[in-house]
Amino acid sequence: MQLSTAHHDERLTAPRSWWGIAVLTGLAGALMLLPLGTLPLLAGLVGGTALAGLVVSSYGSARVRVVNGALAAGDARIPVSALGEPEILDAEEARAWRTYKADPRAFMLMRSYVPTAVRIEVTDPADPTPYVYLSTREPQALVSALRAARG
Repeated sequence: MQLSTAHHDERLTAPRSWWGIAVLTGLAGALMLLPLGTLPLLAGLVGGTALAGLVVSSYGSARVRVVNGALAAGDARIPVSALGEPEILDAEEARAWRTYKADPRAFMLMRSYVPTAVRIEVTDPADPTPYVYLSTREPQALVSALRAARG
């Protein structure tokens, strides 16, 4: 089996504003400890900010990759041979596929803060998943890598 040279690697990171919210959450938690003194205040600030930052970074760390003839999205690994033609979704169409057009059997790696997406039919008859929905800031690059990997 020949390895594909097609490559795409994207990390769906949380917006910068979420980091600001994490810092403000830590500050709010610290202020609740103000009556206990300076040391608990500082510990609450550091701990609260670190905890909120951990939540933001873990949620925003999803990766979408096309490498060695496979699509890797989050925890899913799908050979491109089991996928149909990818469809680029603009912001409005992506919102529709996240809401009223969504199929509960579909694999969806979505981030509401990423406006565009790619939808790919799953052509493997043994797989009950009808399609894969992937949020992506680079839909054209993802589609190009999928097409190149298919050959």
